[in-house]
Amino acid sequence: MSINVDNTLLDSASSVEELALDARVGLTSTPKSLPPRWFYDARGSELFEQITELPEYYPTRTERQILEAYADDIAAAAPVNTVIELGSGSSTKTQLLLDAWQRAGALQRIVTLDVSTSALAEAAAGLAGRYPDVEVRPVRADFARHLKDLPTTGRTAIVFLGSTIGNLDPAERGRFFEQVRSALPDGDVLLMGTDLVKSEQTLVPAYDDAAGVTAEFNLNLLQVLNRKLDGNLPIEAFSHRAVWNSEQERIEMRLRANRTVDACLAAISLRVHFDEGEEMLTEISSKFHRKGISAELAAAGLCVQRWWTDPLEAFAVSLSG
Repeated sequence: MSINVDNTLLDSASSVEELALDARVGLTSTPKSLPPRWFYDARGSELFEQITELPEYYPTRTERQILEAYADDIAAAAPVNTVIELGSGSSTKTQLLLDAWQRAGALQRIVTLDVSTSALAEAAAGLAGRYPDVEVRPVRADFARHLKDLPTTGRTAIVFLGSTIGNLDPAERGRFFEQVRSALPDGDVLLMGTDLVKSEQTLVPAYDDAAGVTAEFNLNLLQVLNRKLDGNLPIEAFSHRAVWNSEQERIEMRLRANRTVDACLAAISLRVHFDEGEEMLTEISSKFHRKGISAELAAAGLCVQRWWTDPLEAFAVSLSG
């Protein structure tokens, strides 16, 4: 079954304009940086799905273990009929929750949101086949900007799985939680996955796997710049790095120039220079303690109602409203 992604809050022209702005600002700053949302073209989305299956990448399988153990508890604690999944990707883990909501007899509507058209179409087709009596509505949008535009009909759960919340810095998280609170009427809920602080020896390999898939995922960002902004950044001149920042309790993914690089993004007439050894920050992945993330949610008017974790307390799924 195929589903066209007709509902879009993004358009190709504005997307390129936003990339151009991010590139102009980020590649002329010191240190250089780019937002991680530009990872997810078709190839990037495909690579990320591969990452979630790697032996080193514990978040996906650990979160899945939590959902397998507690999906019915979650459905009982949040008897909703509309589910809005942010950054849906393949939606495979979410099916554990959707099955539980369907068993509870409440599920009427699934809204999947992602920036990747290909990921949305594939996920929506799978969901439509699995839940033929449920309305499936894929929406191409940016969760950081479009929460207010999403349909909230009946009792609603915004589902934000994975560890994507960690990709936002503290100020961005604060704005996101405020937007969630504004978008949800009283009685509606946020179900969120949260990666917890653990040893550097576990964290770094999860973002720098032996097979090099995460490295290819990170380097693909340069391919996106070259393709969309008519660039000539030499991919072979850069290498992937994953570093644990203990002070801020976050993994930082970076691209390091292994030699001096002089390149151009012709579409925006931007010359790009990297000194040998210079690094560009491409993603942060913050790790949390229960007390800290609960305080961040509370500051936006959201109260943690339930908290589920695995036996090792490596990952958590929280319900807030």
